[in-house]
Order: sequence, then structure tokens, then C-alpha cells
Amino acid sequence: MASVKKFEDLEIWQMARVLCHCIHDCYYNNVEFSKDYKLVNQINAASGSIMDNIAEGFERNGNRELINFLSIAKGSAGEVRSQLYRAYDRKYIDHSKFNELCERVLGISSRLGSFMTYLKRSDFKGPKFS
Repeated sequence: MASVKKFEDLEIWQMARVLCHCIHDCYYNNVEFSKDYKLVNQINAASGSIMDNIAEGFERNGNRELINFLSIAKGSAGEVRSQLYRAYDRKYIDHSKFNELCERVLGISSRLGSFMTYLKRSDFKGPKFS
């Protein structure tokens, strides 16, 4: 993490940002999906929560806080995946788009888990404790 100076440098945050954009495109480009206001609001908030929690945890300057916020982000990734099933079941997205988005979410979730494991094993506790 020595070369990472800001949360925007984190590949995991960049991946979450792309996911958020892809999900926005799904409901923005589908009239029926965009009319399902509750689902649109939920999936938009949950996908945004992934990137926002990564950013907030990073800005806390300590590994414990970052791990906590990464865990929240991982939970939001699960929430997005569940909401993608609802979008698919309601025929707002086709099978191909569903698979593409689920693969993105699963990749992010896996990397979040790996990042948390790395941080738990690291002796570096963050600049807050230097």
C-alpha cells in the first residue's frame, strides 16, 4: 500500500466505480427498469455504497477502520448481487447482462476479501498510528 496515496489509486475502488456506472446504464437505458423506482434507488445506493465505503475507510488512516469499511462494502456487493437477481427476474436485464454484472460484483467481493485478509496480516497499522 506504500504507492497508494489516495483512495482513487486503489484498483478495487476503480472497479467499484465502473460497476456503479454499468448499473446506472442498465436502468438509465431501460424505461421499464427506470420506472421501478424502489429497485433503482436500492441498487443505485448499494452499488454506490461499495465505492463510498472503500473511500471512507481509506480516509480513516488506520487498518482497523479500513477493514471495517471494506467489510461494509463487501456486504453492499452482496446486496447488489441480490438486486441484480430481482432485475433479471423482472426482465429488466437479459441473461448476458446479468452474468456480466454478477461477475463484476463477484470479482469485487473476492478482492475485498483478499484485501481485508492482507490488512489483517500486515504489521502496518496505518499512518494514523505512525
